[in-house]
Amino acid sequence: MAGLIPQDFIDDLIARADIVEVVGRRTQLKKAGREFKACCPFHDEKTPSFTVSPGKGFYHCFGCGAHGTAVGFLMEFDHMSFVEAIESLANSMGVEVPRSESDQPARRYDELFSLMDTVARHWQTCLKETPEAVEYLKKRGIDGSTAKRFGIGFAPDGWSNVLDKFGSSDEAAERLLTTGLIIQKDNGKHYDRFRDRIMFPIRDARGRTIGFGGRTMGDGEPKYLNSPETVLFHKGRELYGLYEARQALRHIDRLVVVEGYMDAVALARNGIDFAVATLGTATTNEHLNRLFRLTENAYFAFDGDRAGKKAAWRALENALPQVREGRQIRFVFLPEGHDPDSFVNENGADSFVKLMDAGMPLSEFLIQELSSQVDMETIDGRAKLAEMARPLVNNIPAGVYRELLVDHLANAVGLTAPKLEKMLAAGQRADGRFARADRGMAPKRRQPSASGGPSVVRRAITLLLNHPEAGHKLDIEGLAGVQRAGVDLLSALIETVQSDPNITTAGLLERWRHDEKGRHLGKLAAAGVPTDEEFDVAAELNECLQQLTLAGRKERIEFLIEKQRVTGLSDDEKSELIQRH
Repeated sequence: MAGLIPQDFIDDLIARADIVEVVGRRTQLKKAGREFKACCPFHDEKTPSFTVSPGKGFYHCFGCGAHGTAVGFLMEFDHMSFVEAIESLANSMGVEVPRSESDQPARRYDELFSLMDTVARHWQTCLKETPEAVEYLKKRGIDGSTAKRFGIGFAPDGWSNVLDKFGSSDEAAERLLTTGLIIQKDNGKHYDRFRDRIMFPIRDARGRTIGFGGRTMGDGEPKYLNSPETVLFHKGRELYGLYEARQALRHIDRLVVVEGYMDAVALARNGIDFAVATLGTATTNEHLNRLFRLTENAYFAFDGDRAGKKAAWRALENALPQVREGRQIRFVFLPEGHDPDSFVNENGADSFVKLMDAGMPLSEFLIQELSSQVDMETIDGRAKLAEMARPLVNNIPAGVYRELLVDHLANAVGLTAPKLEKMLAAGQRADGRFARADRGMAPKRRQPSASGGPSVVRRAITLLLNHPEAGHKLDIEGLAGVQRAGVDLLSALIETVQSDPNITTAGLLERWRHDEKGRHLGKLAAAGVPTDEEFDVAAELNECLQQLTLAGRKERIEFLIEKQRVTGLSDDEKSELIQRH
């Protein structure tokens, strides 16, 4: 059915949903005070750390960090899309999902998807009509069936091939611009983004074309050119070849992440159907979430040069929060001068799989790489290794894997595991104090720090998430000039609860599901706050805002004084300084 699902319906559905019932149908829950507990369904554990809060309407695992609403649980556990989860939840509650037939964005998105698929087919036709492009692919080991499977095409040379064929009206040109197929000049004219390139369509989970990657056949620069970020395409979320892998394999036992389109296609051509590629960016948390929804075994294959090692290290850093028992993460480094494309074409699939099987486990790569940066023969070097490892280890969720890694690290630096664990924990003192205080160990009223720094913002957001109703009468005008991390998110949350007074904790989390700034909200919502009658949440929230406002004023005064000393002030700035003093 066409049309968007109205946001107010989504908010109301989440508010009315019984998350205990939703989760309880799929895993065994046990009552624990006001909440329910279970062994986490998303990672292996013996001691329950998975909590379901019926009052807040969301779940949180203190072991692996998984969290979300009833909708999020259906998406993660049953591997549903967002729309499928909404429809499933509504059906279980006997509610019909409304659609806004007059909503232009819904129809517009359908038009954009259709346009992208049409252009992809056009470029596939162009490939068949361009012998030199066909010959290039053959030389790269890509046959016709592989090109067809991946929808590979060719964008002819010329500045307006796509524009002339698909942008005959202003509306059509606007659609091309929205999808990143054309570029607008300073004078308002347009030209094709992709010219004289082999084209690789990027498909979403449903097989719809959402973006493209284009590769030159010669020495032109850049060698690879990707679609820009658009309403359809977000490179930090998508993995090239994932749709094709899911189509080829009934059960995905493992996935290997490579860096280029040609790498993924070449591996598939040689029978390795479980290869995916990042899209010109480092492996992100969203990428890892998608990988681990499908398999417990992830491999990262990189060139053996310095750039490959650097890319591998970035992948390791991003993978640490995802590490837990049951999951295998290995790093595969190819011989010097090889990438997966050249290696598999020269040595065959069996040799590549052997390299994968011999890949370096994440724990070994972490310690080996850090050890190479210090002198392990000296006490100073080993102490430095432990200090360098501290922030990395502290990003790993608590559990068996973390304990085993600490044991391994302790052996490397010459400490007992308990001593090293104590030292590593010391690096979390600030966060640890905050977490313990949020669980009720602090006095009923905590004074926000005088600096108005991140801890105040964090505290305010935590209070607001746990008690949205406390933000109904807050005055946020004073936050307008405050330059502090998270203040813009705090302001947006307050505006949301004021514009929608009935929104719940779960509703807020769902609103910020895909927002980069809001990805940690689930952790803050899981932090308990005092609930007795003497604790005035609204008053403490107001106090946090006052502290932030004062800190912003102080910062502005200091800026004006310094500017007066160095370059002088304008008349308006002089008046402002006098008023602020």
